[in-house]
Amino acid sequence: MQPLHDTLIMAPFNITFFILTALFFGLLIAVSIWIKDKSDRLKRNVISVAAIITFIGFFVYKYQLSIDVEYNEIMAFNGGFNWWAELPLQFCNINMILIPLSLKTNYRPLMSFCFFAAPLAAFMAIIVPAVGFYGYSIMLPRMLGYYLTHYAIVIEGIAIAAFGLYKPKFRDIPKTLIMPMVLGTIIFIVNVIFRTTGLCTTANYFFTMDTEQNPLLEIFYSWIPVPLVYLLPSIVILAVYMSIITIGFRLFSKEKEQTSESMA
Repeated sequence: MQPLHDTLIMAPFNITFFILTALFFGLLIAVSIWIKDKSDRLKRNVISVAAIITFIGFFVYKYQLSIDVEYNEIMAFNGGFNWWAELPLQFCNINMILIPLSLKTNYRPLMSFCFFAAPLAAFMAIIVPAVGFYGYSIMLPRMLGYYLTHYAIVIEGIAIAAFGLYKPKFRDIPKTLIMPMVLGTIIFIVNVIFRTTGLCTTANYFFTMDTEQNPLLEIFYSWIPVPLVYLLPSIVILAVYMSIITIGFRLFSKEKEQTSESMA
């Protein structure tokens, strides 16, 4: 029999991908049903604690990466593992910090950003994984760390609305779109500082410096060949995505109201 370590290969849209996706969304559905009639305080605490656990797990996963010989060989072209390049400052994992903050402050634009951006960015990282994170067994520590972190962020972001703490409205979209632009500018400055000081000469959080050969970002850069600024078309895509999700929520709410009236 083949060892478990050599099975369960993880790659986008293979059987392991679908099993893991089903498990996490099944967990979300189960918890949503259980917590449906609980207090908003408990709902906020559940999501916040989950995000904090994910944040702690993130650094455990990064430590495993730092001692992963195979990963360092894979990343030799980029200088190998560098803690300054592995901080939680990417578009997806920064939400581990922002989700609890949004729930604590109850600041609607931030909650909106976390609901829309966290699942989208984290799921994109799952279906378009980084080098060294596809084609290997999910049982490898680095693979478990990568996918558990990103799936957790997807679920925590969706839970904000699934638990009834936030309901998308069209008026949220303009203010929400400002968030990635502000964050992107701040992260761009961080990248510049890391590069100029030599802390990490390849720092590229939020992809503000380089496309890293991402096909979609390559198209954007061909339109606007300027670091950071070339990401502006992605704001348009985010706006369209937010609009579609908001329409879906409105239709669902209207159908739910009609069903309730017909049962009354």
